[in-house]
Amino acid sequence: MSDTVGRRVRLVAGLLVLAELVVYVLVAQWIGVGWTILATLATSALGWVLLARQGTKALADLRERARTRRSPGAELGNAGLVAAGGLLMMLPGFIGDLVGLLCLLPGTRNLVRGALTRLVLARLPVGLRPPVRVESVRTAEVPRSGDVRTEGSGSSRLVIEGSVVEGEAVRGPDGGPLS
Repeated sequence: MSDTVGRRVRLVAGLLVLAELVVYVLVAQWIGVGWTILATLATSALGWVLLARQGTKALADLRERARTRRSPGAELGNAGLVAAGGLLMMLPGFIGDLVGLLCLLPGTRNLVRGALTRLVLARLPVGLRPPVRVESVRTAEVPRSGDVRTEGSGSSRLVIEGSVVEGEAVRGPDGGPLS
């Protein structure tokens, strides 16, 4: 199992290096070798500056969470993305610079985190995936504590429990699809 994962990682790394070289050569042909080297140095310097500013902020957020004894949550993810983004910006290559910049800027960091979350969850075995939350008009007002309406309680909340079975169409009492 780990052999196939290692092969995939090497393949992806090789393709990424090849793509970086192609983009580097294309940029060098477009603006010249000297300007390309200068742009590479400038993006590395920008990476250092952004890493210092955003890294300091991320570490301060983590310290504040630790001081108040709250779970680090998103702050821990931000610190990891800032570190990865700074590393990508400092390495030569324009594709890595673009991805690194997306990781370093606060406005785009949530987009990167969402994409990584979806990627990781899609790769997890079904048994390890978190439960699926479904919101609808009927269940929008249900509190997270699991309060369920009982007969005669006067509550307008309704919880419908069930499970999803892959490969089978779910039908309502009339034989039609559930809406």
